[in-house]
Amino acid sequence: MSVQLLAAQEGDQVSEFIAQESAVVLMLAIAALVAVVAKRLRFPFTVALVVVGLLASVLGEVVSVDVSPDVILFLLVPPLLFEATLQLPWPKLRADLVPIMLFALVGTAVGTLALGALVHVTVSVPWTAAFAFGALISATDPVAVIALFKTLGAPKRLAVLVEGESLFNDAVAVVAFGLAVTAAAGDEPFTLTGAVTDFVVVSAGGLGIGLILGYMVSAVFLARVDDPLIETSTTLALAYGSFLLAEEFGILIGRDLHFSGILAVVTAGLMVGNVGMHNTSPSTRLTLEHFWELLTFVVNSMVFLVIGLAISLDDLAEHFTAFVIAIVGVLVLRAVLIHGLSAVAAWAQPNRTIPKPYRHVMVWAGLRGAISLALVLTLDNTVFDQDTVDTLQVMTYGVVLFTLLIQGTTISRLMERLGLANKIDTELTQQRHQARIYMARAGQTEMARLGADGVLFNDMATSLSRTYQRDIAEHMSNLRSHITGHPELEVSMLLQARRDALVVERAALNEVVFSGLIDPLVANELTIELDNRMAALDLLEERWESDPLPTFDAGSGGGSNG
Repeated sequence: MSVQLLAAQEGDQVSEFIAQESAVVLMLAIAALVAVVAKRLRFPFTVALVVVGLLASVLGEVVSVDVSPDVILFLLVPPLLFEATLQLPWPKLRADLVPIMLFALVGTAVGTLALGALVHVTVSVPWTAAFAFGALISATDPVAVIALFKTLGAPKRLAVLVEGESLFNDAVAVVAFGLAVTAAAGDEPFTLTGAVTDFVVVSAGGLGIGLILGYMVSAVFLARVDDPLIETSTTLALAYGSFLLAEEFGILIGRDLHFSGILAVVTAGLMVGNVGMHNTSPSTRLTLEHFWELLTFVVNSMVFLVIGLAISLDDLAEHFTAFVIAIVGVLVLRAVLIHGLSAVAAWAQPNRTIPKPYRHVMVWAGLRGAISLALVLTLDNTVFDQDTVDTLQVMTYGVVLFTLLIQGTTISRLMERLGLANKIDTELTQQRHQARIYMARAGQTEMARLGADGVLFNDMATSLSRTYQRDIAEHMSNLRSHITGHPELEVSMLLQARRDALVVERAALNEVVFSGLIDPLVANELTIELDNRMAALDLLEERWESDPLPTFDAGSGGGSNG
């Protein structure tokens, strides 16, 4: 009897596992399809995922997944934070560290208190619950915006400001949220001094753990182990390990001490991105970049689909007034804090003032996402009554939905109106001229083939070929005139052409390897050589972007570095 019962329980567990696995596979398939459609429509991919998730939740239980906060915070958030910091150059982050820390520390603290007071007065929820909401909704999520920045060719300083603020205010929001919930539980008397002390300890502990582990991986593994698989696996273990070690630090020292896992991941990622990536070989660096790019795509797909699936439109309709108040409060407070703290930063660093167009974009780029959703899902009726929990969740869902669907889809227009997306227009014009040249040459080649094959008379083929030649000359002249007016495009054209040529070389190498013409040892040597040349191009591009109009020899730069 007991054996049969145990077998039945194991069967239920296997069935549940298969159901969850099927849901994940279905979500990844949906994400791939959405990515294709969004790319064709030039629509933000992450926003499209939220829309699809909403439609799925409205139509019925198309996908059933566990949206518990532990899954989001412990499984999905660490790789997103780690990958973001890998691409964040420390010199640029350090240059704007004063405004970033003002936005992350002062902005989050003031926002928590001000929004908490507004919610307490207008929505009639307890003070501690209102402050918990103010903290969790202060965590910005720029994933959708940063993707748009890359597409629009936005200034890199603007991207660093938005992303840097988000990385640090996530940690501050999580800590402030924990303090509010602890105060609501009433296990220990709440004092301002104790709250500040806990905040400093939690933050410093997370930074310390991330710094130590990140340095160990960067200086030991990435510098001394030249194996892409081992090094990539080590960075994956670092992303999750630093988060878990910080969050569960009490296990190691025998005390109930809790550090910031988010700050640990951010610090570890900064160490690897700015130290470890330079210690490892170019081949391994490319492997790391490709791996984390793929993992981020998968995790982002899961996060934003889960956001869409978790939000109930019926609940939003029932608490319409509450979430409208939350949205208005978040927008107004965001505008006041960004412009006000920018003035403070300008006073502290007069030579690093934030331009007004940047500030407008930063206000509208304050999207909310995975962190806010995960935190609000941790609330239950053990700390607050069920009505309060329902109200806080609906307000969070409303703000997340509004920022993603409205702000996320309109920020490109705002940037265009503010003149922060002009670079894409010049690049598109360049690409139009290049495409016309490419098309005309293809037509000219086809005319020559038809004449040689006897499909056309030679004089007919020659006449049509001359027409194409005149078109090519005209398009070349137009391209040269355009480049003369925008000289920075010449370097980008050269770098892109050299990169395309290296991709073709790699494809040719793969063909001879597949045919068995060369030994795998030789193939590995040539692959490393190609990776080194590609890495040299990346380094050249980084130097050029930091000084876009130096005395740059375009003719020799590509060859010598490529």
